[in-house]
Amino acid sequence: MRTGLIAALAAILCVSTSQADEPLLAGGPTAIAESDALSSREIGSWLHRIQKPQRPGDVSTGGYTGVDTCRWANDGECDDPGLGTGACEQGTDYSDCWRVAQGIEDDSCQWARDGECDEPGFGTGACTQATDLTDCGAIINLRFRNDSCETAFDGVCNEPGTGNGTCAERTDRADCIGRDRPMTINDHYFGHDDRVFMDTSAFPWNVVGQIELDSGGACTATLIADDVLITASHCIDDDGRTDARAVFHTAYDRPGGPLEARVIDYFIDPDWNEAAFSAGDDLDGTDWALLRIDRPLGRELGHVGVRGLVRTAGNSGALRADLHQAGYSWDTGAHLSGNIGCHMVNVYNDNTMAHNCDTTRGDSGSPFMVREGNEYFVVGTDSNFRSNPGGPMIYIAVRSEAWLNYYEDFVAGRIGHSATQPMAGVKPMK
Repeated sequence: MRTGLIAALAAILCVSTSQADEPLLAGGPTAIAESDALSSREIGSWLHRIQKPQRPGDVSTGGYTGVDTCRWANDGECDDPGLGTGACEQGTDYSDCWRVAQGIEDDSCQWARDGECDEPGFGTGACTQATDLTDCGAIINLRFRNDSCETAFDGVCNEPGTGNGTCAERTDRADCIGRDRPMTINDHYFGHDDRVFMDTSAFPWNVVGQIELDSGGACTATLIADDVLITASHCIDDDGRTDARAVFHTAYDRPGGPLEARVIDYFIDPDWNEAAFSAGDDLDGTDWALLRIDRPLGRELGHVGVRGLVRTAGNSGALRADLHQAGYSWDTGAHLSGNIGCHMVNVYNDNTMAHNCDTTRGDSGSPFMVREGNEYFVVGTDSNFRSNPGGPMIYIAVRSEAWLNYYEDFVAGRIGHSATQPMAGVKPMK
């Protein structure tokens, strides 16, 4: 990573710990040489680590007026109701919304015309909405829309106006505007969104749940023993310190209601280092975390098995295997969404794999499973992406081979660290 540039950028933006997934507004007057341009992965890392900057509002000569009093103002994403996410009261996110309100799209962001959409949502989040027109023009119609409706993905448009009105506005995106997605999108749709909703009252989807971190944010996690979960290490990393204090929720559609348990113990790769992971690809294979919960939910719900697919089937067998994946995506509300019959597309020597399953934010830690009869086995967990000049992003999962050697010892309680207190600057012992 270009440490000089990063240090300068951090100083300019007054870096501090922030809530997960808060976007970084990287536009502005600071000129950065082309050779020092941040990659999308580096920008993505900063999105999780930098406090939203506060700055004077843009000057508009049009008729849209307002103020920047909302807590989400100046975060690069329009949050006014009707125009944007609706997280702010009307007219209180002026600087982020005035271009959208007046239909003014331009390339005023310093990251414009770099071949990658940098607006929030479906881009990297480095630019304010409507300031990266050349790179984001093909996905403007996706802004502020999602598939959170109960009947999304059923092939029938249920939004008001164009549909039958049984869904709220902008919540049935795939059915009302289609599933085709531009390859420039900073999400894992590979040109088409093939996801479906999973029944979380039925196995194995009832054991694929969410961990909600005390520090904020959420990831997907899966029961792989009566009281053990697998997820991604970056999910429990809070600006360089491990903080596994969280609650696991699962089986949302269960007749008796969902179940929950507290995370009480964890084990991560001894070589995990968040800064190095964010800076490059060398530590991708360390992005896994075993978690222990305080209730043996697997005794009631069951749990999936674990398998090193490359170890047992070889590279060619692993590439042929049909994968079953599901996670709590940011854009599907409370619904578990996923893929049936997607595949590994490349196997790497660092215990990672590239895949073509449609995953997105919120799916981190979600399982990739193979099925044998009525049994399912986790063979990987969703992690991150790698840049791919001239092509779509390469989406990376950590193969189970990375943590299988620790699995039995953790299940037996022979290794682990208490999750009641965050751990800073200390590698866990084997």
